[in-house]
Amino acid sequence: MRAAIVIGATSGIGQAVAVRLAAAGYRVGIAGRREELLLELAQTDPDRYETEVLDVEDAGVCERLEKLAERLGSPELILFCAGTGELNDALDYRLEEATNRVNVAGFTRVMDWAYRYFEQRGGGCLAAITSVMGLRGSRTAPSYAASKAYQINYLEGLRQKAFYQKLPIRIVDLRRTAMMKGEGHFWIASTEEAARCICKAIEARRAVQYVTPRWRIVGLLLRWIPERLYRRM
Repeated sequence: MRAAIVIGATSGIGQAVAVRLAAAGYRVGIAGRREELLLELAQTDPDRYETEVLDVEDAGVCERLEKLAERLGSPELILFCAGTGELNDALDYRLEEATNRVNVAGFTRVMDWAYRYFEQRGGGCLAAITSVMGLRGSRTAPSYAASKAYQINYLEGLRQKAFYQKLPIRIVDLRRTAMMKGEGHFWIASTEEAARCICKAIEARRAVQYVTPRWRIVGLLLRWIPERLYRRM
């Protein structure tokens, strides 16, 4: 049976992706901070789910992931859905620090472990949800945008590393919407739509996927806007 680990599976897109993977025949290791939500999902199909309570900010997160991988057998997919970020026009350092602990330090800790795991396994797929906001700086959420730029570049570095090592490790950058709330609008994908797009991108062996594809238009516009115009926005 195919196996996968979804980090950040307690709610939202992470949970929706875990459900879709289980329905597709995967045995899924669901990991996150809120034990009650993990157990609630696991109880819907106990044969399909393994749970692990963890926090990517903790130094011991890799040991917990290792134990989860052992229980699953040999997961071929590891998906990082954890993340945080706040609008911070006032530059409250406490908000910036909290974002960096998860989106930079926690992300790096997990990515390094997952890459080494696939090195030993002989291959696999490592995917992470980044953001379109990582393409440019943001005056209203500077740390969030910068942390997502870090993630985008880190994943590209891992992709290059796998190529030069000649290892069949696929690195998938899932560029989700910017920091927008709510559903029912053209630019904002529903949780189910986003999960469907993510699973399709992974199966299609894509390196970079905008979630959903219409956000690629925004990505192109952000790259094309000259700096002298962008700073006025």
